[in-house]
Amino acid sequence: MADLQTPVVRPKRKKVLVDYLVQFRWIPAIFVALPISALIYFCIYVGGMRSAMKSEKHRQQEHEENVKKVVKRLKQRNPNKDGLVCTARKPWVVVGMRNVDYKRARRFEVDLSAFSNILEIDKERMVAKVEPLVSMGQLTKVTCPMNLSLAVAPEFDDLTVGGLINSYGISGSSHIYGLFSDTVVAMEVVLADGRVVRATKDNEHSDLFYGMPWSQGTIGFLVSAEIKLIPIKEYMRLTYTPVRGTLKEIAQAYADSFVPIRDGDDPAAKVVPDFVEGMVYSPSEGVMMTGVYATEEEAKKKGNKINRVGWWFKPWFYQYAETALTRGEFVEYIPTREYYHRHTRSLYWEAKLIIPFGDQFWFRFLLGWLMPPKISLLKITQGEAIRNYYHDNHVIQDVLVPLHKVRDILEFAHRELEVYPVWLCPHRLYKLPVKTMVYPEAGFEQHRRRGDTSYAQMFTDVGFYYAPGAALRGEEFNGAEAVHKLEQWLIGNHGFQAQYAVSELNEKDFWRMFDASHYEHCRRKYGAVGTFMSTYYKSKKGKKTEKEVLEAEAEAAILEAADADADAE
Repeated sequence: MADLQTPVVRPKRKKVLVDYLVQFRWIPAIFVALPISALIYFCIYVGGMRSAMKSEKHRQQEHEENVKKVVKRLKQRNPNKDGLVCTARKPWVVVGMRNVDYKRARRFEVDLSAFSNILEIDKERMVAKVEPLVSMGQLTKVTCPMNLSLAVAPEFDDLTVGGLINSYGISGSSHIYGLFSDTVVAMEVVLADGRVVRATKDNEHSDLFYGMPWSQGTIGFLVSAEIKLIPIKEYMRLTYTPVRGTLKEIAQAYADSFVPIRDGDDPAAKVVPDFVEGMVYSPSEGVMMTGVYATEEEAKKKGNKINRVGWWFKPWFYQYAETALTRGEFVEYIPTREYYHRHTRSLYWEAKLIIPFGDQFWFRFLLGWLMPPKISLLKITQGEAIRNYYHDNHVIQDVLVPLHKVRDILEFAHRELEVYPVWLCPHRLYKLPVKTMVYPEAGFEQHRRRGDTSYAQMFTDVGFYYAPGAALRGEEFNGAEAVHKLEQWLIGNHGFQAQYAVSELNEKDFWRMFDASHYEHCRRKYGAVGTFMSTYYKSKKGKKTEKEVLEAEAEAAILEAADADADAE
């Protein structure tokens, strides 16, 4: 343990101009990003109100008209002179850290910006039909007052349905329901030839249904989705449990949080927590949190504490949870919607780096109501130098690993990254009828470990979002090398890397990590080859000149067109 806690000694790094730009980044963040963000949030609020005032029939009619526009635009593409197809969304709007180099290349853009409406909340079918640019903040605002929620409601307000399906999404309930895409009932997709199809797990387009997740929109354009709803209660009864010990002991305590807990109303009944989340604050300390839905009546009983974490002046949630290390285990009740978005104001803990004093009471009280700044504004105001600095001296990665590998990844990450806090969130990875891009370990059902069932293996999302210890100490840190080592570890341990993050994978290693078989089947069957970019092309690391990107894109277009011709023969 002593060796594990001793940081690797690295040479000191000489400060350059960009270090000072990063150090004082709070100035444009406060005086530019925050006020403009507030205006944008207000416009989104007004837009949501206007959309809600329209009848479901009117919203559906608008949706159908917008789908026709997408079809018309696709049919205008000339394969001989136009580039590969992508959305017209600006690179800085996307919630992600990658340099979106494919947006710098020759391309054929299709505008999907109008697809931001909640089309229907069907209480009988328990399904929400929504367009791809609907955000989690929009959805929970509508569903929570009905005591309904998405089965998997990711914690960050700005995450959109399209991104969560085409890439991945997770929340504290994923140990029950799986990833966000596992809760999708149906998808409406516009294909390369302009056909509009509805894909479900049991209709003639079931292969498309299973192929869309993790594809990054490279098989077709998602224009609506029907997503599973579940009944909820007004409050979350949250238990904070401190853990001290080695990383092995912390990993064990995290796994122990899946043990059924006793329901307060019936001592004989045992229930699995509705929500599970862990935060590791150091190699020797962590806090595990388990939540169970509770009624307003229960929350307001004498002696129970209600914590409205959504108030702007409240401590940032991750810092508040850390107090369990000094207070000991405690229980409180949080309004459900406020609990869902507990990490939004502090951008998990990234806001501490952007506005170092943002967690102070005076700032929270005076300006906390403006938080958080829009990520898009932070990205558009940072410039190329700061962007590259973050790639080299910062880590933002989500990795999915089998539950039994959590100890190993924590020890590896401490040695190579030294990034704290670390976020832990369990999720089921289902054994599906086809082998998709992400899949459980072979034979897991015969050798079940903790949390496994005959139909799903228990995985964990391990989130690293902060500056490495070496960078905080002013030492040299090679971000590219560290990420490369992390990716190789994942390949060797049946792990997967979230595609929003910066990647060092070459194409061969990318397809060693992810399975290409069903994805390529769908691209060929549905005409995406030679029309849409490939998911690797969209994921591969940037930092290239525009000329290099243009050459790579042109080469990819030629190769994919040849593949399409071969398939046609």
